[in-house]
Amino acid sequence: MENPTDRPERPNRPKPVAGRRFYDSQNRQVTPKQYRGDRPDPRADEFADRPARPRGRGGSDNRDDSYAGPRPERSDSRPPFRDRGGDREAGPRGGGQRYGQKPAVDRSIDMLFGLRPILEALNAGRTLEKIFLLRGTKNSLVTDISTLAREASIPVQLVPIEKLDGLTRKNHQGAVAFVSPIDYAPLDNILSGLFEEGKVPFLLLLDRITDVRNFGAIARTAECLGVHALVVPGRGAAQINGDALKTSAGALNLLPVCREASLQETVRFLQQSGVTVVACTEKAEEAVGQADVDFSGPVAVLMGSEEDGISPELLRIADVKLKVPMAGQIQSLNVSVAAGIMLFEVARQRVAQAE
Repeated sequence: MENPTDRPERPNRPKPVAGRRFYDSQNRQVTPKQYRGDRPDPRADEFADRPARPRGRGGSDNRDDSYAGPRPERSDSRPPFRDRGGDREAGPRGGGQRYGQKPAVDRSIDMLFGLRPILEALNAGRTLEKIFLLRGTKNSLVTDISTLAREASIPVQLVPIEKLDGLTRKNHQGAVAFVSPIDYAPLDNILSGLFEEGKVPFLLLLDRITDVRNFGAIARTAECLGVHALVVPGRGAAQINGDALKTSAGALNLLPVCREASLQETVRFLQQSGVTVVACTEKAEEAVGQADVDFSGPVAVLMGSEEDGISPELLRIADVKLKVPMAGQIQSLNVSVAAGIMLFEVARQRVAQAE
């Protein structure tokens, strides 16, 4: 067996010995990457008159790190990030985060943290969007917060400590709450007020719409087509935050929103009040615009979630079931688009009757 140490050294590939210099066929000093034995390198003229790199802290002179030629221009226009002791330069997205990063928490709405401040906010009747409590905490303050939140139909979620630490770095004491940018209105007051004013109620019920942009787009369309109020469940609904307000183009500041603990009880309440509940579902046999349905009276349109539509419990008790006619291959619509089609049909019949 041949001993590897007895093999002849390849002439064109010298070993990278520290301090060794390389020359081409014309006796000009070149870098190790440009060295090709007896073959001259066309770029060797750039290094002909350059002195050898001194050895020292930067490493051996085998590497030519002293080259300071022109640097290529940046191919993008992104602003540089500079950390000034915690005061980060704001990028185009604002908020002081790195370029391209989204903030972990939506800062467009207020946040409360601490057991006592949240309890005082509930006692003062302040509208809260959602409350996060540390899982496993048991004391009188947590019990009072849970009781008051249940009475006000405010969602309460038990989360681990990592969730709360991700929402705020301050001393949250195991409790964080988001303050709603709008005030919710009681549905019974809205309905009785419409009848007293001689108006025909036109309501929109949203069953578990979780996307805030879909919710904002639906609210914008509903306000434009004359809907009197939106009704959402206390749990499983989209959080009304800055994105929802922006997508609604201000409609959420004009259109009353009712948050009810149970949509099933809400549907039964509307039916007992003389309101026809129309469910928009692909499981229906009749299509909107083709079925002989009168929308000129009190009506409430029911739309389902983005994933599985209207819950079976609500479908069973709905008065009318309609679907949107489609001729394409996808056979699926975004919930905000489907809601716009249903609301337009109701508005069209009402305008035609008024004329």
